Amino acid sequence: MSRTLHQPLGGNEVPRFAGIATMLRLPHIQSTEQRRALDAAFVGIPLDIGTSLRPGTRFGPREIRAESVMIRPYNMATGAAPFDSLNVGDIGDVAINTFDLLDSVRIIEEAYDRIVEDGITPLTLGGDHTITLPILRALNKKYGKIGLVHIDAHSDVNEHMFGVKIAHGTTFRCAAEEGLLDCDRVVQIGLRAQGYTSEDFNWSRKQGFRVVQAEECWHKSLTPLMEEVRAKVGDGPVYLTFDIDGIDPAWAPGTGTPEIGGLTTIQAIEIIRGCHGLNLIGCDLVEVSPAYDTSGNTSLLGANLLYEMLCVLPGVTRR
Repeated sequence: MSRTLHQPLGGNEVPRFAGIATMLRLPHIQSTEQRRALDAAFVGIPLDIGTSLRPGTRFGPREIRAESVMIRPYNMATGAAPFDSLNVGDIGDVAINTFDLLDSVRIIEEAYDRIVEDGITPLTLGGDHTITLPILRALNKKYGKIGLVHIDAHSDVNEHMFGVKIAHGTTFRCAAEEGLLDCDRVVQIGLRAQGYTSEDFNWSRKQGFRVVQAEECWHKSLTPLMEEVRAKVGDGPVYLTFDIDGIDPAWAPGTGTPEIGGLTTIQAIEIIRGCHGLNLIGCDLVEVSPAYDTSGNTSLLGANLLYEMLCVLPGVTRR
């Protein structure tokens, strides 16, 4: 039996500056019946109460959606045609608790429990990096231990922040300690800058993570690196999490904790396209804080990287 595959609204149907701002101008899916017909969905989590420096990521999902209006259905570089094979929609934002981080974490986990139950592969618009922990908790219930491709300026493996166990800088220590991750199938790319001790990145290495510091990426294509990444994470379930501060602030200044010496936008695309063929069970793009980039370029980059993530999901047709 044939089924309906949603298509982004074209620029010749309604002007790109008009209409409701959904991701890629896809339908806003609200009913349970329509949700269960989706293969993948964009989800916003407007959270910034887990941040440690500059706030504002609560506005990330809205601005990423607004900057996604120019994105067209077909990927002319890779041939990916996601809307020809997957039913995709925008299911809106998770209604977090603005004043309580731990309650928000609970709300996010419960929301993603329902997303997983509905058979949807989530593509998440953050929000600060705290959000990845409850997402992984929900996915773990279905898939067991999960591999991870993590792009970031920071390892996010602090033991605590001001005595608090859960925040945007502790996410992957918590995930490892909770048994959510298959630590021998974890890669962190783009880590850089300074540490509190000389051992800051070694905690990850001791767990079995492959740590690719930014200096290893300077002045080169990352296509060969992604061959190594695919071999590392193998055929098991993998989650892709992309902190926009992994990109150099020359390209993505709109973030809360910028670090110089980062990845380029081209390297970011190489990383995501290099995930083609992995058993991706979800992706996120986090830490876009629009107020620090009035040009909109950081949100525009985030929108395009999320589109590239959609293009490498399992089942996407290539023309």
